[in-house]
Amino acid sequence: MAKNAIPTRKPLYLTFTLMLFGFGSISSARVAFSLYALHFGASASVVGIVVATLYIFPLFISWPVGRYADRVGSRWLLMTGTVVGMCAMLIPFFFRAIPALYFAGTLLGISFSLYNVLLQNLVGVMSKPHERARNFSNSSLIGATTNFAGPLLAGFAIDHAGPPNACLLLVTLSVAGFIVLAVWGGMLPGGSRHAAGAGGIRDTLAHGGMVRILATSSLVQVGQDLYQFYIPVYGYRIGLSASAIGGVLATFAAASFFVRFIMPYLVAKRSEETVLRYSFLLATIGFMLVPFFEHAAALAAISFMFGLGMGCGQPITTMLIFSRSVEGRSGEILGLRQTVNNLMRVSTPPLFGLIASAFGLSAVFWISAFMMGGGSVLTQKPREKSEA
Repeated sequence: MAKNAIPTRKPLYLTFTLMLFGFGSISSARVAFSLYALHFGASASVVGIVVATLYIFPLFISWPVGRYADRVGSRWLLMTGTVVGMCAMLIPFFFRAIPALYFAGTLLGISFSLYNVLLQNLVGVMSKPHERARNFSNSSLIGATTNFAGPLLAGFAIDHAGPPNACLLLVTLSVAGFIVLAVWGGMLPGGSRHAAGAGGIRDTLAHGGMVRILATSSLVQVGQDLYQFYIPVYGYRIGLSASAIGGVLATFAAASFFVRFIMPYLVAKRSEETVLRYSFLLATIGFMLVPFFEHAAALAAISFMFGLGMGCGQPITTMLIFSRSVEGRSGEILGLRQTVNNLMRVSTPPLFGLIASAFGLSAVFWISAFMMGGGSVLTQKPREKSEA
């Protein structure tokens, strides 16, 4: 798909709707699968493996998916994602054991890869250059909304219906996405058969300082994922209910929503790198504070601060990557971004799970703080000014 904007706004609103259902299904499933595994008495390392399975397929197929979508469009790929998502959520309902969660998480990774690459690329494709900051901010607001609603839905569903029935209830999000695509999916832009025809991965990476942006993007994503994964583990260990854990994670999403709402103003006043630097600094402080508190209200306050920090990271790096990608290859580079991110996602949960088992959860939060501090240093290095 080319980077030229599509004139009508209806496909953009359709994309936002698909984000609501697609990302909502992923965020709720991630929490539901973690709490389901803990329900079986799983250790932190086992829960880490369950979460890591979600990123196996995205690691291998994100780049090919983006490259393929540049040529053929997104509608049927997205419909495939919704069908696979339905199947993934039904598996833990019918097969109630840890191995079923491994398989369901792996399968759900297909949906996650399709949603993450295609929907973000569609936002860029349908935005004029001067609209990108606002439209990527709006799309990130949808992501923050799903990160707020997903954990709450999963927590309340598990508390009131139990883990297996919660998975059955949450499958309705994928069903809704399928219906929307079946009825209105024809509005989405198609691809170009000649897109991504020239050049290889080396040419793609050499354009616009892409390596540095991809490295920053991966740190943003890993920081968010580690926080959203280990807060449920930490909450479970200190005796918080599933609803309280969901509420703590929801405050993170609420802060992300707020800061993404004002993100265009922040970017206009400061450079993208400056905003990212402060984002990493707040995330560093948030990780450092968690082990010192056990009350849900205190953890919610820390989560809100963490969300203020990390909330800007993803939309800013997405905007930078799209703006600096080669014409007609934006889907490919966004897919490559997801490949890099998911390489970290697959490796870090099991690794940090082993760290938690050996040295305790406090060590996990402090090492994560060190990583976020490194991200702050990375953003201070010279880079090109964003075109967005």
